[in-house]
Amino acid sequence: MNIVVVGAGAWGTAFALHLSRLGHTVTLVPRRFEQALALASTRENADYLPGFALPQSVQIGHELVPVLMEAELVLLACPSQALRETAARVQASRALATQLRFVVSLSKGLELGTHLRPTEVMAATLPDLAVGSLSGPTNAAEVASGRPAAMVLAAQGADEALLGAVQAALSGPTLRVYRGDDVAGVEYGGCLKNVYAIAAGCCDGLRLGDNAKAALLTRALAEMVRVGAALGARPETFYGLGGFGDLVATCTGGWSRNRTFGQHLGEGKSAAELIAASKSVVEGYKTTRSFAELVRERGIDAPILLETHAILYAGKPPAEALAALMGRELKRE
Repeated sequence: MNIVVVGAGAWGTAFALHLSRLGHTVTLVPRRFEQALALASTRENADYLPGFALPQSVQIGHELVPVLMEAELVLLACPSQALRETAARVQASRALATQLRFVVSLSKGLELGTHLRPTEVMAATLPDLAVGSLSGPTNAAEVASGRPAAMVLAAQGADEALLGAVQAALSGPTLRVYRGDDVAGVEYGGCLKNVYAIAAGCCDGLRLGDNAKAALLTRALAEMVRVGAALGARPETFYGLGGFGDLVATCTGGWSRNRTFGQHLGEGKSAAELIAASKSVVEGYKTTRSFAELVRERGIDAPILLETHAILYAGKPPAEALAALMGRELKRE
């Protein structure tokens, strides 16, 4: 299959490497022309995924019009707040893209202001194409190196034949892709786990121990199910790869940007200084704001999420947030 990956951060680069190993025609398209030149000349993404050589089979592009001409599938590997603009660039460059039928998001975050999920943003921007989301517990470096992983692909507007063909194209000896039909659940799970990973990182920064972190993850899963179901997702989806699986990986992995961000918060640093110094996007930061607005508007009980929001946006010390959670009224599990 001819596949274009738009966005050359760590995850976009890792997925391009995975697709190349499967024998697909792959074009990786960085946002910046300078990055495209660097990738083409050094064959390594030194800024975001150092140590992994890009084979010649991974083509590097910059202008979307020529790379989309023969594309059958486009993967958008950009930060969630850049998704609308990136999808609009694809839409504006589609005049000669006669083979393109399906666009899949690798983003995990809600759009600020609208609170829209990735496929909702894409459906509004790419109205005549099938759109989907690919999510699950996947660390970029592990996927790039070919370590085993599993994900779930959920879509809207795609018939079973197309969805099955894309599922087969993305799957291989080291990555197993499942199909899902609860797009909202898969996307809300991928977004919410970043919020709870920040909270888990705060536990690490405060050195609270394994008991506290295990309790947090357990209650975070219950809260994820409650929030997601109130927003229209199916509860059972959150027990799958896009929910529980991604939650565990992101809350415990030493590689997790959101967990590491939370750890630094627990150690006493401020959210503002950490965001200003970060080269990569910490998706959970703005996603926490979107979900806090949503749960307040709709009266959804989400104490962990709201305490995390208070840490990020009101300067509440993580230890005080923990005390507030521990001091809540006692109830049945």
